[in-house]
Formats: sequence, C-alpha cells, structure tokens
Amino acid sequence: MANLTLSLDDDLLQKAREAALREHTSVNALVREYLTQYVNARDRRLCALDALDEVAERTRSASDGRWSRESLHDRQAG
Repeated sequence: MANLTLSLDDDLLQKAREAALREHTSVNALVREYLTQYVNARDRRLCALDALDEVAERTRSASDGRWSRESLHDRQAG
C-alpha cells in the first residue's frame, strides 16, 4: 500500500480526528473511504455519460440530420 502526505488546515484535521474517534476509526481510514467513494462515483458518472453519448449517436444516425425546427412543429400540429 502506498503512503500519501497531505497538507490540511489544523482545524479541519482536528475535526476529522474527532469524527474518526466518534466512528471508532482513523483519519487514514476516513480519507481512504472518501477517495474510494469519490473514484467509484466518478467512474459511474463517466460510464453514464458514455452510455448517453452512445444513445445520442444512434439517434443522430437514425435522423440523418433531416429534422428541423419547422419540421418538428409541423409534425406536432398534424
């Protein structure tokens, strides 16, 4: 496991130590858990954006760029 050095505001570190104590853990464990959650959430967001891009690409290819504002309004009126 790698080591990491952080620079933190003294008040923030004190509050983190107090929170860790209340949760029967360590600041190290809190930081590790936070970073794990952050990376996992970011990965999920990126996967969701990739999926959205795929859907948009399929939709765009199906329309062949033939839609216009006027044609959409004509379609709704009919």
